[in-house]
Amino acid sequence: MKQFLFCLTISLYGSILAVGQTTGTLTSHKFQSGGIERSYKYYQPANLSSGAPLVFVLHGYGGTADPKRFGMNPIADKYGFAVCYPQGEQDKKGKNCWNVGYPFQADMTIDDINFLCDLALYLQKNYRLSPHNTFCTGYSNGGEMCYLLAYKRPDIFTAVAPVAGLTLEWMYRELEIPLFEIHGTEDKTSMWNGDPNNEGGWGKYIAVPIAVNYWAIQNRCTHEITDTIASIDSLSNHTIISHKYVNGINRNEVWLYEIKGGKHSWGEKDLNTSEHIWLFFSKFVR
Repeated sequence: MKQFLFCLTISLYGSILAVGQTTGTLTSHKFQSGGIERSYKYYQPANLSSGAPLVFVLHGYGGTADPKRFGMNPIADKYGFAVCYPQGEQDKKGKNCWNVGYPFQADMTIDDINFLCDLALYLQKNYRLSPHNTFCTGYSNGGEMCYLLAYKRPDIFTAVAPVAGLTLEWMYRELEIPLFEIHGTEDKTSMWNGDPNNEGGWGKYIAVPIAVNYWAIQNRCTHEITDTIASIDSLSNHTIISHKYVNGINRNEVWLYEIKGGKHSWGEKDLNTSEHIWLFFSKFVR
C-alpha cells in the first residue's frame, strides 16, 4: 500500500502574507466529468516554475469554492505552488457538498472521486504541474472528501490534510491510512468525542483521539512527542496541544493538534492554517 500522510493541526509564528495580497492570477473554469458540467477556480502565482506542486482546497457542506475563505493564495505565492478550488454539486437539500457517503446522500449519484482525480490529471498536463506532488486539503465535508481521496486514489494525491473532518465508522473499519486532522475540542458539528449513534445525521463516526491513535498504529509509529502551543491570537483563551507520533514506516508521522475550546472552523483564529498545511505537504514533495 502506498504510504499517505495526514497531519492534525499545526501552528507557526513566522511571517505570513496577508489574505488578499496576491501576485498571481485567479480564473474560473468549467470541466466535464461524469456526463455533467462541473466548475472550479484555479490560482497560479506569477512566474510559477514548470513542475510545481498543486494543492486542492475543498469547501465544507453548503459552502462554495471561495479562495478568500481559506487564505491559500498568498501561501502559494510565498512557496511556489498552484491552487485549485473545485465546486461541489447540490444534494437533495439544495446544499453544495461532496458525496462522501452520509446517510442522506444514499441516493446521490455524483462521483466526486472521479471528478477530482480527472481534474487533477487535467491540471497537471494543461499547466505543466508535477504529477507526483498533488495534495488536497478540505474543511468539514471537504475534510471527509480528503479521506476518501487518500483511501481510494493515493496514486493521484500524495498527501491530504482535512480540517474539522470526521472519520466515519465505515472508514475506520474498512480502510487503513495515516492521518492529518485539525480539530477543536468544542466542535459541535464534527464532535471531538465522536457520534456513535448518528445523532447528528452525518452517520456514525468515531472520536478524534481514537482515530488518531489508530492511524499512528497503522503507520507503526513508535514514539509520541507532546508539546503546548499558544494561540496566535493574544486575546484567545484557547490552548493548542500538539501530539506528534513519529518514527513510523517510511518515516511516516501522524500529528494531532487539539485546539482546546476550539469550535467548528478552519482554525484561522488560532493558527496560520493554510501556511501550516503547506509546510506539512512540503515535507513530502518528491
